[in-house]
Amino acid sequence: MAEVVLKDVVKSYGSIYAVNHVSLKVEDGEFVALVGPSGCGKTTTLNLVAGLIPLTRGEIWIGDREVSGLDPKDRDIAMVFQNYALYPNKSVYKNLAFPLQMRRLGRAEIDSKVQAAAKVLDITHLLERKPRELSGGQQQRVALGRALVRDPRAFLMDEPLSNLDAKLRVQMRSEIKRFHQDMKATVIYVTHDQLEAVTMADKMAVMNGGFLQQYDSPANVFANPVNMFVASFIGSPAMSLIPLEAGSDGGTTVLRSPEGWSFALDGRNAAKVAKAKGKRVVLGARHSTVRLLPNAEPGTVPGKVYTVEPTGDVTFAQVFVSGALVNVSLPPTYAIRPDETVNVLFDQARMHLFDGETEMALTA
Repeated sequence: MAEVVLKDVVKSYGSIYAVNHVSLKVEDGEFVALVGPSGCGKTTTLNLVAGLIPLTRGEIWIGDREVSGLDPKDRDIAMVFQNYALYPNKSVYKNLAFPLQMRRLGRAEIDSKVQAAAKVLDITHLLERKPRELSGGQQQRVALGRALVRDPRAFLMDEPLSNLDAKLRVQMRSEIKRFHQDMKATVIYVTHDQLEAVTMADKMAVMNGGFLQQYDSPANVFANPVNMFVASFIGSPAMSLIPLEAGSDGGTTVLRSPEGWSFALDGRNAAKVAKAKGKRVVLGARHSTVRLLPNAEPGTVPGKVYTVEPTGDVTFAQVFVSGALVNVSLPPTYAIRPDETVNVLFDQARMHLFDGETEMALTA
């Protein structure tokens, strides 16, 4: 395996930038997920690494070689696609053997590599079947095996689980993660599903509008989003964002709503607000950091319940607070109804604050 490095990579179509000056480094043996909404540039970035489309500017390195100008076949990478791309008229064995035959390897070496890959992926008993005789999860394992037999320097995966049902996706997430751990493979994985990225990746590259927004471990991206886009995209349910205005009340920094209520900030959050370019500040809160109280208390703000969604072990409520929908997680025994007036309490130790002008996170 090898590290993969992107240096100031640009892909433009006239005046439109699909990938806008992206730089990142995937360490040898690291699993990196490119994540973001449709049209954010993640698949284009993967295709640039694969050599399927030409660079406009920048450099791509795989190991100690710059591969920016090389054909895909000369980059020593393997791709796994969302549609499996198996040959329907060939057995599983022949599907796995085909890329090795194209490299003109000997029959004994081909058989050894096919059997080894089949054993790793637990598909030895499927080798004589045709793709149409396999389930979606089994077909995806065969697609992984066909990439594995090549012993590439890096694996590139383009939404490989998107065609599977929910149960199979959970199963295949575990299998791909175990595959990465066992093989110590360098993997670049594209997905629009941030849950896949959080559960499988060592690092996440969050993209939007062709720009790399944040590149860090899933835990750090979740806990310390750099801007409002990352905050609202990563997490399920998403972080709630409430536009407010900073002010002062008797020497204490407060956040005020257009409706007239306000609440005082502690010293740490007041220091964050002091760094904002203007008065507009956006409060961000994860569902697990918000409480609903039956009575108004110091620090609570008024809200109105919009929806209640029981899921079995937890109930999710959406509450209107100053015109914004705030997600709250509650015990399943908590009695609450739509249109009910509630008192909302934010945990100041775990809230996030963003500059309303730049949309960047405010830090103490």
